[in-house]
Amino acid sequence: MRMDLNDPKLTAYALGELDDVEAAAMASRVADDPEAQRFVDEIRGLGGTLEAAFASEAGAAELTAEQRERVAAQAAGASARRKWWQRYHLPAKFAASIALLVGAWQLLVPDLKKSREIAPRTVAEGPRTLPQPNISSDELIRLQSLGYVGAPSTKRKEETDKITALDDGGAQRGHLKNPSVRYSEFDVATVPRATTPPVASLAYVGGSTNDLASKSRSVPERRGKRGATTTDAPELQERIKFRRRFVKDQPLDGEGMSGARFAGFNAEAYDRIVENPFLPVLQNPLSTFSIDVDTASYSNMRRFLTAGQLPPPDSVRIEELVNYFDYDYPQPDADHPFSVSVEVADCPWNAGHRLAKIGLKGYEIPQDERPPSNLVFLIDVSGSMSPANKLPLVQESLRELLAELDGFDRVALVVYAGASGLVLDSTPCDERDTLLNAVDNLRAGGSTNGGAGIELAYRVAQENFITDGVNRVILATDGDFNVGVTDRGSLEQMIAEKAKSGVFLSVLGYGMGNLKDATLEQLADKGNGNYAYIDTPAEAHKVLVEQLSGTLITIAKDVKIQIEFNPAVVGAYRLIGYENRVLAAEDFNDDTKDAGEIGAGHTVTALYEIVAAGEETGAVVELPAVDPLKYQAQAVTTGASEELMTVKLRYKPHDGDTSTLMEVPVVDEEQALDEASADFHFAAAVASFGMLLRGSQYVGDFTFDDVFELAETGDVDRDAYRSEFVGLVDRAASIAR
Repeated sequence: MRMDLNDPKLTAYALGELDDVEAAAMASRVADDPEAQRFVDEIRGLGGTLEAAFASEAGAAELTAEQRERVAAQAAGASARRKWWQRYHLPAKFAASIALLVGAWQLLVPDLKKSREIAPRTVAEGPRTLPQPNISSDELIRLQSLGYVGAPSTKRKEETDKITALDDGGAQRGHLKNPSVRYSEFDVATVPRATTPPVASLAYVGGSTNDLASKSRSVPERRGKRGATTTDAPELQERIKFRRRFVKDQPLDGEGMSGARFAGFNAEAYDRIVENPFLPVLQNPLSTFSIDVDTASYSNMRRFLTAGQLPPPDSVRIEELVNYFDYDYPQPDADHPFSVSVEVADCPWNAGHRLAKIGLKGYEIPQDERPPSNLVFLIDVSGSMSPANKLPLVQESLRELLAELDGFDRVALVVYAGASGLVLDSTPCDERDTLLNAVDNLRAGGSTNGGAGIELAYRVAQENFITDGVNRVILATDGDFNVGVTDRGSLEQMIAEKAKSGVFLSVLGYGMGNLKDATLEQLADKGNGNYAYIDTPAEAHKVLVEQLSGTLITIAKDVKIQIEFNPAVVGAYRLIGYENRVLAAEDFNDDTKDAGEIGAGHTVTALYEIVAAGEETGAVVELPAVDPLKYQAQAVTTGASEELMTVKLRYKPHDGDTSTLMEVPVVDEEQALDEASADFHFAAAVASFGMLLRGSQYVGDFTFDDVFELAETGDVDRDAYRSEFVGLVDRAASIAR
């Protein structure tokens, strides 16, 4: 049967815009129609000519005479070979295409010329590389012995190739390729350097460009201002100097994803965040909130910075940045499933204030004691999931997880797009080939009926329920629900009802430009699970391999924290982060009120900035005005007046409905910042970094350089994630400048 040459799918096939299934079907049809084959060949030939012309004339305002002749010759030849009734529509399409491309080229010329003034190079010259560092062999050996430089790894090329295969417009480049390998001068020196980030990216942070620049002054201007963050030690000075030389100057990877491009096509959704204010203790002696072990905001922030942009302020949830990292908290005793510890020291960004760090540590379950799992992967295979950093990355994530499961575990695969379906019924994980084949055969296409998929996934989980085991649905999606149950309220209500059955929900977010972050966070909260954002295979490994027990096994649910401040010692306080987790005081004792969950081995950290009683609050602390009470006497202190506060926690066992109370009194030992632990320094650095990204009014005159110095005293060489953080701080400072 002769094909219609006006069919737009035929042109899309010629330009390589169809997915694998449609392309294969179209190739079969084209092979049977010589006219269609010639049409495809001519489009591809013309496309190649135009592509070559654009690549070789990156700075020219128009095609050369020779290139115009080649294009005209091909168009004329194509017209001459066709029968007369075909010469009207096809040449017209070619002419319109050429006119459109040349017109667009003319519009782009001024911007191209401008960019050439900023970064003078052409596409043909290829990516620039940083100069090889001028280090002698003796100096290199000395730095390696101090731990500042990692030795070159034979795994680096394999990991780099792996990341490059998933690269989408530069979004993955420059991220932590191999968590087990430190930064080295060889790695950094060979990464392509991007052009200067566009000013458009500054629209994500409040204030003017000058305001942002003021947050990134050079280190010497701030060094030594706070004795607590001294950098006088020779080894620390050398480390800072080294990191600034080889980590700070890593590329921003803005090429392929400019701020203008992202702003123009961004359909991401984030809930509005209004920072917690300072509250006077006399009117607000209790601070109550639900714990949170989500980490999605951190990896999402990293994705923006890797792309050469500052993240949208409302995408930065400070508690998720802080909780992305592990901290050295004591193991719990036999009485409770987690331990509670508190450390208080000077606040780095506001002299005269105190900072309290509250830490929770869940007990760890050895791999050989992990209970059997009944898991249902609920995979979004809609059309929006087709990019490489979505469904293909989902498939790689699932392979990572399947490698950690055994014959005691069972896995089912449910997909949803325009309709939902059971791809693989619950299958023992020792049938590895069956599971991997099902994962490998997933394909994207269609609209997104997420509600129907959730219903089916929970039904499959209930049919295979394991008593005293792990029963969980794992949703992998960009969150774009646009068919069926689409409003967030109905979805949340559905998930909350399903959670009562004992089947919990974990959410893995993927992709960029279309991420429905707010929806995914709330679904995980209502489903008694956690929310992580997977931007790279390395992050998939962290969440699904390194933190497998914490991701799958809930050891305590509906965990709430309530702090009672002593008004004799504390004048005002501010909870840093957790804005969408704040609860009413009476919710603390209400066992029907939903709260957060703690997984096995998880650490949870919360920070309070505290103003001492009788202390002048200053301009930064704007306390709400409250008229004096008429019928009630001023609050008085009772009991141990030297106590700063009492930390109270309520939690339920993962399979129970009645809460247990824990109480921990806290005394301020007047510890200076330089006497505080490395974990205290690092947590404070991460929190202040989040405040800077949000444009917080409470961060004072603290800068990215101050964050860098504070983080360097926080045991940043402890693991690859902390080392990566200091690189992100410098990256943000470079973008803000």
